Amino acid sequence: MPKRKKFGIVTDVVLIDIINFSELASEKQLEIISFLTQSYKRMIHKILLNSNMSLEKLVLGFIPTGDGFYCVLNPKFKGFGSILGLSFNHFSDHIAKKYPYFEGIRIAVNHGVVNEFTDILGNKNFIGSGLNDCSRFLELKNFTISTVMVSDTAYEALKSFLQRHKDFDTLLLQREFKHSNYYTFFDKHGHEKKGRLIWLRKSGIINPPNINFNSMI
Repeated sequence: MPKRKKFGIVTDVVLIDIINFSELASEKQLEIISFLTQSYKRMIHKILLNSNMSLEKLVLGFIPTGDGFYCVLNPKFKGFGSILGLSFNHFSDHIAKKYPYFEGIRIAVNHGVVNEFTDILGNKNFIGSGLNDCSRFLELKNFTISTVMVSDTAYEALKSFLQRHKDFDTLLLQREFKHSNYYTFFDKHGHEKKGRLIWLRKSGIINPPNINFNSMI
């Protein structure tokens, strides 16, 4: 069973947001969100195939936002959310080459609490501070294209993940993983947030570890 804190699940959340999506004409909104969704769907299918695992083993759920989506990871893969965000970011340049009006995507990663519920259509859905706080990190004024913004909790989860999976630590070094110093800022509600920008000088898609799902992590 997923690790629960109080009434929630503690895990990584990745948020994809299309820059200035609302300023596009309706037909361009449909065009770009369709292409982005299909691109990420193929990418996720590929990494699952490469790691020989089902979607449910890696991801608890996806939540569309209109101009992007949240990806809620299974807590067995806590810390991998930042690496998945880097893989998602790899597609930004490819999309820009196909659609000149595309200004890029912003990606934020948080590690926090989410709560599962059944929505009005009977589908599994999620709410919680882990999602809400993730969106707050897109408010950073220093956000730059080709980087991923990770919260302080997500960055600590990443460090723990790399300690458990030394091969991934080596892989990130080979791909020239970089990070900024911590940024501290206040969100629109006046709450202090702290996080780092991370990026790869040699970008690409990184498969998740094929772990023993019954093992303790």
